[in-house]
Amino acid sequence: MISRSRRLMTALLCALSLAGVTALSACSDSTAASGTKVTIGYSAWPGWFPWAVAQEKGLFEKNGVNVDLKWFDSYTESINALSSGAIDANSQTLNDTLASVSGGAKLSVVLVNDNSTGNDKIIARQGITGVADLKGKKIAVEQGTVDHYLLLLALQEAKLTEKDVEIVPLLTDAAAAAFVGEQVDAVAAFAPFTSKALERPGSRAIATSAEFPGAIPDHLVVSEQMSKERKKEVQALVNTWFETIDWIKQNREEAVKIMAKRGAVSIDEYKSYDAGTTIFTKQQNLDAFTPGVTPAHLNFQAGKIADFIVSNGLAQSRPNFDGLFDDQYVKAVK
Repeated sequence: MISRSRRLMTALLCALSLAGVTALSACSDSTAASGTKVTIGYSAWPGWFPWAVAQEKGLFEKNGVNVDLKWFDSYTESINALSSGAIDANSQTLNDTLASVSGGAKLSVVLVNDNSTGNDKIIARQGITGVADLKGKKIAVEQGTVDHYLLLLALQEAKLTEKDVEIVPLLTDAAAAAFVGEQVDAVAAFAPFTSKALERPGSRAIATSAEFPGAIPDHLVVSEQMSKERKKEVQALVNTWFETIDWIKQNREEAVKIMAKRGAVSIDEYKSYDAGTTIFTKQQNLDAFTPGVTPAHLNFQAGKIADFIVSNGLAQSRPNFDGLFDDQYVKAVK
């Protein structure tokens, strides 16, 4: 199974296909397609495997963009690659993007790919029936990740803090293995590693990202320089995203085979992840980019995540949000 560490330390898109989306096939002139390559990174998260579909079905070329789609076994390396300028765009969470911005990276969020709505889970051993039962227990989690963030949200709701539990810091794949090996009482992880964790007899999910709407959004993130100087290519990537979603809807079985192969999981396993990733339509994108005071708005979530980053020592000061959320490309999709 492919490793994807959703680490907070420090593009492309994700899709499984949910609500109706009308795709736009644009920017398809040969000049763009034969121009400078755009190198975009992606890694093991169910919502991002569809970019293998876009590549295999020639949808990048159809939309006039020359793409080098780069797979990263280590998600952390993809974040670092974008921050250092080694790639032009990356598939990453809002948490990781804000951490990079706090470190001085100049980035632009140009698309909301999805929200995690169940594929991030806190899984506990038999006998633990709720988050409140975690008091005094050992929990494996990769520190600084979105699953660490999810764990803190769940503990807070249960009127507990991180001091009430014993954190065992491990990379996500190792954390799932430690849980299955009965070395810890619980684990916080994301799909597909949740499937591994649930192999422990009697284990069950006691909290998931479905209970915290909007807390874990995934994005197409590009360098600020690319957004300013290569707008046509960024637009082509966003157009390809929506066309890929539409293609998957119309060719579901073939698409699932491609995505399951990329994720190194069975077709049935991949299908089980569908409900846990909510793919955003254009309207949901526009709503998320609009400033607001609810979990549905990116600026609201960014504020909460910034507090998490600072309080956990991942940044000395809150990141600057000015110019971070760039909705011009989504608005241009017809």
